[in-house]
Amino acid sequence: GKTEHSFVLCRGGLAERLCRLQNRERSAISFWRHQCISDDKTPSDKSGVLIVKILEIFEECTIQVAICQQLEQSPVALSPEDAVINAEEPILKVLFTRETAAHLKSRPQDIIHIYPPWQKLLLQNADVPVIMNTYFSQKVLLSEHSEAREKTYGLTKMLIRKNIISLAQTFRLDDFDDKLHQELSDNEVACAQQIRNNSDSKQHPLALSAVNDSLLEMVESQGAVGWGEVQVRVIIQRVYCLPAREGCRSHTQGNKPLLSNGGMFCRLCLLVQDAYGMFSEVQLQSLSSTDDIEQYCRRWEGKSCCLAGMKILQRTTRGRALGLFSLIDSLWPPVVPPKVPGQSQDSERMTTNLPPPSFCYILTVQSAEIHVEVDEEEQISNLYQPAAVHGLKEILRSDGCNERCSFWARVLYQRLQTKHNVPIDQRDILLFVTDSTLQNVVHGIPKVVAVSVTASCVLSMEIREALSAGSQLVFFKDALWGNGRIICVERTVLLLQKPLLCSAAGADLSELTGPVRLDELDSTTQANSVCALRGTVIGVNESTAFSWPTCDRCGNGKLELCPQDRELLYCSQCSEVVTTPVLKMQLEVFLSCPSRSQSTLKVKVWREITLFVLLTMLLFLQTYEVHSVLGKEVGLLNCYVHSVTSHPNCVALEEIVLL
Repeated sequence: GKTEHSFVLCRGGLAERLCRLQNRERSAISFWRHQCISDDKTPSDKSGVLIVKILEIFEECTIQVAICQQLEQSPVALSPEDAVINAEEPILKVLFTRETAAHLKSRPQDIIHIYPPWQKLLLQNADVPVIMNTYFSQKVLLSEHSEAREKTYGLTKMLIRKNIISLAQTFRLDDFDDKLHQELSDNEVACAQQIRNNSDSKQHPLALSAVNDSLLEMVESQGAVGWGEVQVRVIIQRVYCLPAREGCRSHTQGNKPLLSNGGMFCRLCLLVQDAYGMFSEVQLQSLSSTDDIEQYCRRWEGKSCCLAGMKILQRTTRGRALGLFSLIDSLWPPVVPPKVPGQSQDSERMTTNLPPPSFCYILTVQSAEIHVEVDEEEQISNLYQPAAVHGLKEILRSDGCNERCSFWARVLYQRLQTKHNVPIDQRDILLFVTDSTLQNVVHGIPKVVAVSVTASCVLSMEIREALSAGSQLVFFKDALWGNGRIICVERTVLLLQKPLLCSAAGADLSELTGPVRLDELDSTTQANSVCALRGTVIGVNESTAFSWPTCDRCGNGKLELCPQDRELLYCSQCSEVVTTPVLKMQLEVFLSCPSRSQSTLKVKVWREITLFVLLTMLLFLQTYEVHSVLGKEVGLLNCYVHSVTSHPNCVALEEIVLL
């Protein structure tokens, strides 16, 4: 047969036998509970029944532990509150599984009947026996008063104290903080004493506000429902924004909406790591639209923080979240040897052979209040791994596949990729960038590379405005490199300022000096690239030449006739009449190029471009005769390559202006 995880069990093996045993056990428990309901709630056979009264309840490692007093017989005539506890009756520690505890919904002062086959375990150096195998248990309501109390308490949620048992405490590690251990023990004793001395069952123990250092321990001990007030200390390795799911776009926190990324709603996220090397992604619920991701990176990255009030969104694996794990892999192995359960901390232990994590928990806050306390005054943790900055030449020469890379480059030209039926704010952007390592290369590596910014990569308004204003030095943090392409995807961050902490790794990060050079057009030039072109005019496509008016304020090329005066033009973006429109023109020119002699070059030029100005002047001097410009030499022209075809052998280009 197959389990729900599609693992095949060997016929007759231990796993199959255990699976059958568990199924029979669940069926027996369900049948017994159904029989209890059918037989007027109480089984008739009382032989071997253990009767206990609950004094205290707490949770430990997902098991509910009840400190109980054994009763010789059930107080039939009395309610549980009136039943006097005899000091000579033995004290027992009764263990209930999570399923049994959820069925009983027990509280202090409740009477519980535990039916066979329960078992008693006597531990060495312990005075209190432990009762196990308590699947067949039933709460007994002995009076109308008890039933009324049960209905009243059913409307309120019982708060169960959860004891966090540290791995260091379990394995008695030498470097365990004894002071913290003693404080926790004192708190637990005080809390237990208060419960024993208080007969009012309306007061319940609360969860202790303990600080742990293991994410996995917190998940296993607290469960997927939530962590309550228990905290776990982690290191913030990365800060970034992720696009919010469709169902989260209407979420607001007070007057703070989710950050809008050009119409796309986003949320602030943290990639955190604990002392044992485990990672988790924490998705915070909101981010003020006026805040910038850059300030969060500077303030929070590398700092330790305490997480509380978290809940698990999902447990994801490498196969289901390649983007997340490519970022985790870039932070692995750790710079400091992580803690190992059952072993003392060893700073000399090697970290290079440690296997990378295979799963990661996605966490989020349980309520609108964010439970992330970052100690911004604290020094940078030695567990923090800043982005390793490389030159573009080194990145292009590496053989990595889907690896994260960080670099500092100048943006020369940007272009919105054309996709039919896709809104503008969801289209990919091509950024053509260069640095000093590429400009100094003679052969073999392009002088300018294209960086594809996908719609899932969140760009701050500061970045968008800076790129629109002109050429900018941009720091690309955690971009994806593979298959000859650099892509900015989810969890990639673009910054205008280089982080205070970054590892240069010996890269040449000197600033560009002198004019930027593009690769000249040749047989290796590909579509969606930029190049420099020089050639000879061999024709002009007069049939495709046209002109149109644009707004002199915003450049809008879709002007309308003014409703009040049909002789004037109106700009819908500015909502004003355009009295002095700017005339733009388009023209296609055919060139021949010695470096690509077998191809016809079709260049689209505009009114402001060098080639168009040259052709206009020549045509004007020759009374607009096209043949007068044929054979004229032009170049060097900066062009964007639209397409390269072999049948017919043609290269379609567009003259551009670098930022």
